Amino acid sequence: MNRYQNIPQTKYQKKRAYQTSRYPEIPFDENDLYVIVTEGDRYDLLAQRYYNDSSLWWIISIANRAQPQNSLNPIPGSQIRIPNDPVQVINTFNQINS
Repeated sequence: MNRYQNIPQTKYQKKRAYQTSRYPEIPFDENDLYVIVTEGDRYDLLAQRYYNDSSLWWIISIANRAQPQNSLNPIPGSQIRIPNDPVQVINTFNQINS
């Protein structure tokens, strides 16, 4: 999934650029999964494992805002949430960015 496909573009100094993306708050759901991070876990690998799509790593990342947001690696030993319904998150993302 190309999360930038619906993000408006702008021109800045004769170059195209994407406008700022806004990310949705992901509500808790009783069907969300909780996992303990082990050494070597990365958001893209977790997205591949649970969603069968590594490009959805950002969903797991923003669902765990207490984790460092400047890295693909959550902190080993910590518990993170894997949202159960990535389609709903994608739809909300597209809606607030269109």
